[in-house]
Amino acid sequence: MITDFKGKTAVLTGAGSGFGLECARIGARLGMNLVLVDVQQDALDRARQEIEGTGAQVLARKVDVSQAQQMEDLAQVVRQRFGAPHFVFNNAGVGSGGMVWENSVKDWEWVLGVNLWGVIHGVRLFTPMMLEAAKKDRSWQGHIVNTASMAGLLTPPNMGIYNVSKHAVVSLTETLYQDLRLVSDQIGASVLCPYFVPTGISRSHRNRPDQLADEKPTQSQLIGQAMSDKAVGSGKVTAAEVAQMVFDGIAADRFYIFSHPKALGNLQSRMEAILQIRNPPDPFIAKPEIGEKLKAQLRGTRPGGG
Repeated sequence: MITDFKGKTAVLTGAGSGFGLECARIGARLGMNLVLVDVQQDALDRARQEIEGTGAQVLARKVDVSQAQQMEDLAQVVRQRFGAPHFVFNNAGVGSGGMVWENSVKDWEWVLGVNLWGVIHGVRLFTPMMLEAAKKDRSWQGHIVNTASMAGLLTPPNMGIYNVSKHAVVSLTETLYQDLRLVSDQIGASVLCPYFVPTGISRSHRNRPDQLADEKPTQSQLIGQAMSDKAVGSGKVTAAEVAQMVFDGIAADRFYIFSHPKALGNLQSRMEAILQIRNPPDPFIAKPEIGEKLKAQLRGTRPGGG
C-alpha cells in the first residue's frame, strides 16, 4: 500500500507503451520520480521526452528484462539515483500464440524470458532493497505490481506458451504476497490481470530477437496472431483506465486487479470444474461461433463441417 505517491520513486518496465507508459503519466501527475525501462529505444526516447516535459525526475534505461545482468545493472543505477523504489511495476511482456507442440525452443525461451524471468528479476532485485528501506523507516511504504493476464487464470486454446508464462506470474505474485506478509507490514503486492486491452502486446513480434527472425510462423501461430489482433484491437477498456486501476489498487492494498470483472464468469466455471473433478469446460461456451471458427481454421474445414 502507498497512501501518498508524491516524491516516491516508481520503476516501470515496458514503459515505452501501453500500461507502463500510462502509469508513467499518472506517476508524473502525482509528483513521482520515474524510472522508465523498455527494450525498444525509440519508444523509450519518446516516453522519456514526454515525461521529462512534465517536470518529473526521469531515469530512462534500455533493458532486456530477461537478461539477469542488465536487470542487475538497472537495480544498481536506481539505488544510486533514487534509493529503494517505492513502486515496482514488473510489466514488460510479449504475446505469442500457436499450438503448444508447435512452439520452438527459441519461442519458449523468448516468451518465458520476458514474461516470467523479467518479473523474477524485478522481484529478486528490488524486494530486498525495499525491505531494507522499510526496516530503517517504519513510515516507509512500498508496493510491487506484476502484470499477468486473464490468461494467467484461464487456459484459452492456441496460446499455451503465453498461458504458461502468465499462470507462473500469478503463482509467483500470490506467493510473493504471502512471503511479504510474514516479514513486513509495509510492502504490498498485487497482480494485474487484464483482458483484451488495446496496447502494444499484439505487436510483440516487433521486438522478437534476431535468432527468431528466420523462423517461419506455423498455421496455428498465424491464426492465433490474427485472433489476438482482432480481440485486442476491439477492446473497449483503455490502457489509461487500466493504469488508473493499478494506482487505485495500490492505494487500497488490493491484490487482484482486473480490467474486466465480467470475465470472471469464465474463471468461476474453470474453478468449479477443478473442485468437482470434471474435465476442463468449453472456453467458448459463451460465444460458440468463435470456437467453431477456430476449429474450422485449424482443421482446414468449414465451420460445422467434419
